[in-house]
Amino acid sequence: MHKKGLKDVDVKQKRVLVRVDFNVPLSPDGDILDDFRIKAEIPTINYLRENNAKVILMSHLGRPKGKAVKKLRMDSVAKELSKLLGIPVKKLDDCIGEEVEKAIANADYGDVILLENLRFHRGETENDNEFAKKLSSLADIYVNDAFAAAHRVAASNIGVTAFLPSVAGFLMEKEIIVLSKLLSAPEHPFVGILGGAKVSDKIDVINNLMNTVDEFLIGGGMSFTFLRANGYDIGYSLCEENAISTARQILENAKKKGVKITLPADVLSAPEVKENAPARIVDIEEIPNDGIGVDIGPKTAKIFKKKIQDAKTIVWNGPLGVFEFEAFAKGTYEIARLLGTLKNKTIVAGGGETAATLRKFGVDKQITHVSTGGGAFLKFLEGHSLPAIEAIEDKD
Repeated sequence: MHKKGLKDVDVKQKRVLVRVDFNVPLSPDGDILDDFRIKAEIPTINYLRENNAKVILMSHLGRPKGKAVKKLRMDSVAKELSKLLGIPVKKLDDCIGEEVEKAIANADYGDVILLENLRFHRGETENDNEFAKKLSSLADIYVNDAFAAAHRVAASNIGVTAFLPSVAGFLMEKEIIVLSKLLSAPEHPFVGILGGAKVSDKIDVINNLMNTVDEFLIGGGMSFTFLRANGYDIGYSLCEENAISTARQILENAKKKGVKITLPADVLSAPEVKENAPARIVDIEEIPNDGIGVDIGPKTAKIFKKKIQDAKTIVWNGPLGVFEFEAFAKGTYEIARLLGTLKNKTIVAGGGETAATLRKFGVDKQITHVSTGGGAFLKFLEGHSLPAIEAIEDKD
């Protein structure tokens, strides 16, 4: 990796400001529904504590739009983090100001401090220079470990780098290394599994990965736009009418480049997207006029599984059906379960729904890397440079 990492700087007896991404889903009562992103930060935090640094964590949570919103305070995050670390985490009531400065000055080395929600200040999302300067004054070194926010321009991931030595944390470092290899030096055969609702969300990903991928396996709602482009009747299945010509162009480009695109051979069809809706398996030529495709069928799952087993590198983004409903999650589950059993392969998954799927089915620990990024993951695979990564200092 050409960016400086944690081990390239001396953090002992230093105040270290760490940009993390604790933007976690909350229940209406403020309880954390998914601690995946919090757990992902533990290695960086523990390393800093072991090296006797004052650990100052900062993150956003939700979209308070520059105002203090009670339900978006970081208290529940601090409570969860304390539990995971096994130590009390001191959560402050602001992220800048005299009280914050005093709390940090009075903290011991090895302590962990969590600042209040960055987005309670408009200066965060506006990348305000004065706000960035105030954040920077709290520390001696800046660590960016928030890959999920790396595609955003903000004071906490861009502005602060003008005032402090900046390095990547362990999570950011791993994301950069793993995803860069997918784009530059994957082992072949390389298979991309793409699902989710919209083709339009994946156009740039498909076009960029077409330079390295050998085959795409396409399911989910987006597959019906491709099927429609191939002339199939898809009933009331999800279809982006304005993306049909784009899908047709992608199919033509893939053919020219020798990249195979495999679409569903059969689907689970239901008259409506409801948990208890009557559903049946049909070949794609037989989707009823009033039917909606809600999952890949068993023929498709068998085809996909064989191609995945033959691959050396696999990247997955997007569920293959309406996985929120158990009755429509079988195809997604079968692929997730298979990925969790494979050995000696590089398997990378990203996107909020994909990561949630793997965790839901208990196989996230068995694969090479589950990215913490949603938008950042897709932007990286599109081949774009991410501004927050660019802002980290280069190695000499």
